[in-house]
Parts: sequence; structure tokens; C-alpha cells
Amino acid sequence: MQQRTLAIASIIAFSTLPFTHAEEAAGGHYIPGATSSFIDTLPGKPGLVIATAYTYYDGSTDLDKPMRFGRFLGLNASATCNAATLFGVYQTDFELLGGHYAFAAAIPFVDMEVDATIVPPLGPNFGLSDSDSGLGDIAIYPFMISWTNGPDLKYDIRLGIYAPTGNYDSDNLANTGRNYWTFEPSVSISWLSSSIGTEATLFAGFDINTENPDTNYRSGTSFHLDGTLAQHFPIGDIGIFGIGVNAFYYQQISGDSGSGATLGDFEGRTAGLGPVISLVTKINGHDLAAEIKWLPEMSVTRRLKGDTIWFKLGMAF
Repeated sequence: MQQRTLAIASIIAFSTLPFTHAEEAAGGHYIPGATSSFIDTLPGKPGLVIATAYTYYDGSTDLDKPMRFGRFLGLNASATCNAATLFGVYQTDFELLGGHYAFAAAIPFVDMEVDATIVPPLGPNFGLSDSDSGLGDIAIYPFMISWTNGPDLKYDIRLGIYAPTGNYDSDNLANTGRNYWTFEPSVSISWLSSSIGTEATLFAGFDINTENPDTNYRSGTSFHLDGTLAQHFPIGDIGIFGIGVNAFYYQQISGDSGSGATLGDFEGRTAGLGPVISLVTKINGHDLAAEIKWLPEMSVTRRLKGDTIWFKLGMAF
């Protein structure tokens, strides 16, 4: 078993899902589990990777305190989202700090439905449903450096920038965009044994947000940690099959601020784990990797609680 065959794709965090954290609208740009396994590492050698991901999320909350969604205050929110994201990753042969420089971009297309009980300044509460679809917030990675240590160990640093390219209207519950920028420095380390097939991968990063100019709300900085333990097996001429577990931990480490943050700091966290399976094969001499995983949230504070299903597919050229 050779790790260079497995590590072909960099599946990057991106902005798709509503209500995934405890920031404004109980959501932020990073989705727990977005980067957590060998398929999310850089290629390890110069070349181009084209990848796609499908994401399904369904979550709800029964919090007894309202959350802010644009100009609304809402209770008992629920959200369903389907998203497809196209990725391009290019690792150059240019060496920097002893590693290889790379850059990338992720373009999401989102379809979502949101329901909530609205708490108006005057008058009784009322139910409201909303939906939106279209381009989400594009993520670019202008700075990525990857190192290798032998055939089994890889590690990298990267800077992600989420741009407010998606649709946003503060009078809507559902928006495909966040209407603010997020800067995400992160690191990763991945060990995948070429002799016994065992994988241990870990990603860690921070999300630093700017203020939403339409609501004067600035979501606090968050920390996220995602990882995978898995075992990979050769299956004849088909390729390499992997099975394991993903886990994630998310914590908002600073409070929300700005004149629009009338509900206070509203810091939140979430943690969960779930199964993951993968397959690596070759098509016309090119490495192809696929991964599917289910990530239920198990410990949640001040955010929606739900399930995320991922399907990722990438090919190296």
C-alpha cells in the first residue's frame, strides 16, 4: 500500500449550511467535519486535483431563548440544506520553507429551507418559512504549504478566505451567503501507513470573522478540531478500501459583538462523531478517491443540533 496513491484530494471547508454554529443566525462558514481525513490533505506532489462534494444537513433547536436571524429574532428554528461544491487544488513544484506551495478554490451551490417562530417587538409570535438557492460564499486558499516525511507522514499549513459572494438579505431567514468575510488559518497532520494501512489524521483551525455591514453584527472567533482514525485494505485489482471513524469538536472562543449583537455574547459549541468509508482506485492512470461519512452532533450548546452527510469525490492529474 502506497500513501501517494491515497492522498490525492484536498477537500476544503466551505460555506454552505445555515445554522451550523452559534454565531449570527447560529451559523458560520466552517462546517464540522469538512476537513478531517486523508482525502482532505494536499496531494504531496506537484499536480492538479479536481474534486466535488455533496453535503446534506438537517437540524433543529428547541432553545427557550431567541436567536438573531438578520433583522428577526427567532425560536424553534429548523433547517434543511443540500449543497454541491466544486474544488480545484494545484500544488506547484515551487519550494517554500522546505515544503511545496499550493493554492485552491471552492465554489458552493446551495439549496436550503428554514423554519422558525418569529418573536416580533410587538404582537404575538408567528411562524415563518423561507427558502433560497444559488451560489454560496466562495472560499479561496491563496497560501498553502505541504511537507512530507517519508511515504507515510504529511503535514501542511493553509490560509482560507471566505468571500461574501452568496445571496444575502437581512429580511430573509434563508440566505446562501453570510455577508461577511472569514479568515481561516489552519494546520493538518496525516499519517497513513504504507505497510499496515492504518490512518490517523488531524486538522485544526480558527475562523476570524468581519462584521456583517447590514446588521452590524460580528460573530466571534471559533476554534475547530477534526480528525479520523481508519484502517485501509487492498481489495484485489479494484483499489484500496477504508473504514473508520470521524470526530469533531467546535468551540466559539470569543463572544459576538457589534451594535446588532443585542442578545449578548452567544458563544456556542458542538461535538460529534460518526462512521466514514472510502475507496481509492485508478481510472485511465489517474488516482480517484471517494469518501462518504455521516456526522451526527452529540453535544451541543446554543446552536442547532442535527446530522451532516458528506460524499466527496476527487481525481488527480
